[in-house]
Amino acid sequence: MEIEMKVKGLVVDPISKMPIVVLQDLNSEKMLPIWIGVFEANAIALKIENIATPRPMTHDLLKTFFDKLNLSIEKIVVNDVKNNTFYAVIYFRHQEKKIEIDSRPSDAIALALRMDAPIFVEDEVVKKAHSLKFDENLESSERLKKWLESLSPEDFGKYKM
Repeated sequence: MEIEMKVKGLVVDPISKMPIVVLQDLNSEKMLPIWIGVFEANAIALKIENIATPRPMTHDLLKTFFDKLNLSIEKIVVNDVKNNTFYAVIYFRHQEKKIEIDSRPSDAIALALRMDAPIFVEDEVVKKAHSLKFDENLESSERLKKWLESLSPEDFGKYKM
């Protein structure tokens, strides 16, 4: 079963200093943190802040390409997590043909934001994510889990939605 989510915001992991995109269930307070790269976080932040760049960034270029070819994104789905790595699929439609493309969640999310496409997460991924083992010791992972659970809207700074 797929759970529709929205981008709650971007935060920085206080332990690893890596960006985290936080997805939130539209119908509950359930959140899913996904660690992403700095460049992908920048692409998401640019869209959240509606900052225009002088030249098209990669995800903007893809949006233009898809628009010109009349490709629409039906949805993106974060569909798996293996060895602490999340996976996603982008579902396109071109005329009557459905197309599925494997993607990193960060790229799929950045593209979905630009194309106003819904973001879904498989419920099994949410369940698996709660049992992920972090690279840090247990004390640090428990501290991180408590920190994520205690986030308030103000903690997202200018990158909340």
